[in-house]
Amino acid sequence: MRITVLAGGVGGARFALGLREALGGPSGVPAAEITIVANIGDDMWLSGVKVCPDLDSIMYALAGVGDTERGWGRAGESERVAAELTAYGVGWPWFTLGDLDLGTHLARTELLREGATLTEATARLAARWDLGARLLPVTDDEVPTHVVTGEGVLHFEEWWVRTRAQLPAHRFVQHGLERSRISHAAREAIASADVVLLAPSNPVVSIGTIVGIPGVRDALETAPAPVVGVSPIIAGRALRGMAATCLEVIGVEPDAAAVAAHYGARRAGGLLDGWLVAEEDAGSLGAIEAHGIAAEARPLLLTPGGPGAQVAADALALAERLR
Repeated sequence: MRITVLAGGVGGARFALGLREALGGPSGVPAAEITIVANIGDDMWLSGVKVCPDLDSIMYALAGVGDTERGWGRAGESERVAAELTAYGVGWPWFTLGDLDLGTHLARTELLREGATLTEATARLAARWDLGARLLPVTDDEVPTHVVTGEGVLHFEEWWVRTRAQLPAHRFVQHGLERSRISHAAREAIASADVVLLAPSNPVVSIGTIVGIPGVRDALETAPAPVVGVSPIIAGRALRGMAATCLEVIGVEPDAAAVAAHYGARRAGGLLDGWLVAEEDAGSLGAIEAHGIAAEARPLLLTPGGPGAQVAADALALAERLR
């Protein structure tokens, strides 16, 4: 079986871990071919290096070297280089790059400057670890997400990390979106999949950015596989971070049924064939199915050490019923 996951950030990383465990265990050989197509909207050039937060969060999680307490970066980090950069007045002092993390960014930057695509550079970095999955950026093009606020335009990471999303946002803009294209590898991963899963990642700036890349919606529309999403909302609250704030910016309620309607049914030009919601949101199943999306309610809380494998197994079971 070939499984392709569209994912971003910590929610995507935890879901990927659960999926791998459901199919074969953390150190075993998965009983299926897993490909993760990751968001690149958070990417940036900082202090001379290419930083890819979502790709790295997923890679570190699957490699078993991620910092599970902070939810980002490497475990056992030191920050001597970041302190030196701050002393020189370089970079963003509120966006700390750990020394081990910087090693990843330096390696990626070197590969890119040698002429590698982001897909090729990601493969080289991932080859160091036994991930049990293939990791792909959705595009090789640069499509940074910016946030338009009343005080100017900020890179998404500045709005998210420095202001903690407290600065009122008017809209999100993916610069260069119209010139970008889905990578060949990502398109093939969707087209050849037996199941396509949407991780419980931020619907606006993670999944929204992925499907906004020209060619992704076409690939999903023509994919023979069922497309099943996992809700990032439990009882009106976002599983991670400030996804509810992002939803409010685009006028969508932080509600499992509202997010399903935002994604839309694939048979009506949307994204979803099926939608897995939390037990707490079982009352919304009828409203979701009224949109032409098959829905089921299951436990969904993806905390560290939580039942991630069962969440993934339930998503696969829904996809199998649809398939």
